[in-house]
Amino acid sequence: MTLPLNPFQQAGHSLLNRRRFLSQSASALSAIGLAHLLQNDQSLGASTTENDPIVSPIRPRIDPANPNAARSAHFEARAKNVLMIFCSGACSPLDTFEYKPDLVRYHGKPMPGGESLITFQGAQGNLAKSPWNFHPRGQCGKMISDLLPHLGGLVDEMCFVHSLTGKTNTHGPGENFMNTGFTLDGFPSAGSWITYALGSETASLPSYVAIPDPRGTPQSSVNCWGPGFLPAAFQGTDFNASKPVRNLQRPGQISSHSDKATRAFLETLNRHHLKRFPDDTELAARISSYELAARMQLSVPEVSDLGSEPDHILKLYGADDAGDSVRDLKAAYAKNCILARRLVEKGVRFVQLFNGAYQTGGEGVSNWDGHKALHEQYAKHGPVLDQPTAALVTDLKQRGLMEDTLIIWCTEFGRMPTFQKGASGRDHNPAGFTAWMAGAGVKAPFSYGATDNFGHRAVENVVSVYDFYATVLHILGLDHRRLSFYHNGIERRLTDVHGNVIRELLA
Repeated sequence: MTLPLNPFQQAGHSLLNRRRFLSQSASALSAIGLAHLLQNDQSLGASTTENDPIVSPIRPRIDPANPNAARSAHFEARAKNVLMIFCSGACSPLDTFEYKPDLVRYHGKPMPGGESLITFQGAQGNLAKSPWNFHPRGQCGKMISDLLPHLGGLVDEMCFVHSLTGKTNTHGPGENFMNTGFTLDGFPSAGSWITYALGSETASLPSYVAIPDPRGTPQSSVNCWGPGFLPAAFQGTDFNASKPVRNLQRPGQISSHSDKATRAFLETLNRHHLKRFPDDTELAARISSYELAARMQLSVPEVSDLGSEPDHILKLYGADDAGDSVRDLKAAYAKNCILARRLVEKGVRFVQLFNGAYQTGGEGVSNWDGHKALHEQYAKHGPVLDQPTAALVTDLKQRGLMEDTLIIWCTEFGRMPTFQKGASGRDHNPAGFTAWMAGAGVKAPFSYGATDNFGHRAVENVVSVYDFYATVLHILGLDHRRLSFYHNGIERRLTDVHGNVIRELLA
């Protein structure tokens, strides 16, 4: 009996041949796997449009022997580095950058709809206008408080976001959220994410430097500049003008010659060992950290030596001020501002400058947490912040550094339009507050979003912290959805699973 021919064989095909089917299936699966690897490695084109819900991570290629080497962005960047100015304690926008005429009109009256409102420290009193008058500033006529006249004079350089919202009304978690995108401890700071993605333009200084306030560290302390689950190489190095990097200098009993000879011998041993074990990435990273520390022994004292600054620069910043506790503190903070400019000048990728510290000496003494006596407290904090910070922006512009630098001013949340019941200060308010940017990549002068007539709640173009950082990363040439790190089974991002770029802010 003659069996009928397979119709596929008649047509010159052999798809139903078992050996051929298995062979071709294996090749096809390999091709699929290769395509996936090439996609992740950026060797194939991938959609990066915000409307595309499916995106693949872009892993920065990090050499363990040089983790801070400069790396390419995802696309063309508008800025190369970032200067973040963070006011600890929740600086009130209603007394600085956000003018609300209805607070003047309804001063001393209950806030409509807020009669039974209970906030962080208890029941609210009546609406309260700012103790400082607001006046139009710059050519754009933006209304800025008399508390900050120097910064008000730079309003034409600023891009305001008046509709920022947070997720907590507690300082520690609030500082975490504004610096890391999460309220809990243990997540990487924005500076760590950015240096993880881009590395640094300098080999002799850390890629990320945090400059604590002269009064101390913020309440959330190292969480504000920590690497979280990212490699430790991307943690911020903290020092300021009055407190240099710890343990950087060699012991006095060891001569310079002996120190150099010892380092050279140790380097020889390490290199020899690394040749024997080329896949030991932990050793390569350790060698890199030691070598950076050795370079920092020369570079950090040089960049921290403000004695080379001319008198007119010290005067511009107010670093020569003295005479009482406020002026002395202003001078100390001014020196931190000069240090920040010098670090930006040297190519440090992310510089984080803090104004205000963890509460010491009583409520509202060390930071902007003005619950009880806002006028008395802010009358001290305003002059400390104002002239030095304005000089920093002015100095960066005069030196052409703002062309590549994105400047951010922010705080952990806002404050209520009412005074607290039985007090003359404002309680915490994460429902609507202000941040501003300046420099590379943003429109200026420009204002985006708004709170309601009393400044209580964001109502127009509401912005989350995730949107804010999505925009910051975009300005640096990074897609916030694709910059991730695989940790405990989750693709973690600075913006969690949220965030949209605010394109209206882009220059």
